[in-house]
Amino acid sequence: MRVDLFDFELPPERIALRPVRPRDAARMLVVEGDTPLSDRHVSDLPGLLRAGDVLVFNDTRVIPAQLEGRRGEARIGATLHKRLDLRRWQAFVRNAKRLRQGDRIDFPAGVTAIAEERHDDGSWTLRFEGEEPVEVLLERAGRMPLPPYIAGKRETDEADRSDYQTMFAQQDGAVAAPTAALHFTPELMAALDKAGISHETLTLHVGAGTFLPVKVDETEAHRMHSEWGRIDAATADRLNRVRAAGGRIIAVGTTSLRLLESAVDETGEIRPFDGDTAIFITPGYQFRAIDGLMTNFHLPRSTLFMLVSALMGLERMQAAYAHAIEQGYRFYSYGDSSLLLP
Repeated sequence: MRVDLFDFELPPERIALRPVRPRDAARMLVVEGDTPLSDRHVSDLPGLLRAGDVLVFNDTRVIPAQLEGRRGEARIGATLHKRLDLRRWQAFVRNAKRLRQGDRIDFPAGVTAIAEERHDDGSWTLRFEGEEPVEVLLERAGRMPLPPYIAGKRETDEADRSDYQTMFAQQDGAVAAPTAALHFTPELMAALDKAGISHETLTLHVGAGTFLPVKVDETEAHRMHSEWGRIDAATADRLNRVRAAGGRIIAVGTTSLRLLESAVDETGEIRPFDGDTAIFITPGYQFRAIDGLMTNFHLPRSTLFMLVSALMGLERMQAAYAHAIEQGYRFYSYGDSSLLLP
């Protein structure tokens, strides 16, 4: 499909630079089948789902994956993208033309890394020196990797260390938040539990590739970056039992959805999963693992807008986004939410 089919105009003032408080006070646009669009709030979620449904969250934890350093006199910026092993990470590098294989980059607080290998997509493998775990080094020298559309408008600050982390965050490794889950609070989870709506967690370490623009003209030519994920056998079994009992699996965020769809077999059964996925979902894709999706509003021409268009139909999502823009919804990572029920 042509990528320009997924384009739309978004006024800059619709981009949220801070989250609302409390988190579940965010607005939520309900898009359900062919019924009229409904303007609600995230706190309404218990009344919008059915007893027996299950919400699936991503428990990845965002690490301070943005680093500013120097190679000699040259300023080098690095955004870690994907862990390769205990000491090596793949990273997108700013001012990469000043970097050569074997160069040492000096980051703040005595943190150093060697540029080992340049990849075809322009990223580099960085090997961090020393004995301390890389996560410890990042806590000392890194900052939270806010998306470019926020970081380009204001400085990252201490509030982002908590604002850009979900209440489910347990497993270190993401360089972008699974933002749909940012809206959840303990109070909302208690209300969902009281309504008979359960929840499960899986892990997908979101990479910086999620922010990369689609630069090709046809979707078939786009190459997704792989991300590591895991669903254990017990979780897969519980999700299959929900389906067997007539409940719906509602993915909270496109990251949860992509991992579930990577783990499902041709019969619709979710299998344990441990490894990389580069699944790319566009219109025409047949969903087998999920029955609905809660997600924020996505960028024009992005793989994520393509994904929601695959779930609900391109014309339906174009109309939903036009409504959201007209009604003043807040877009992107710190913005409002949508509930998509085919």
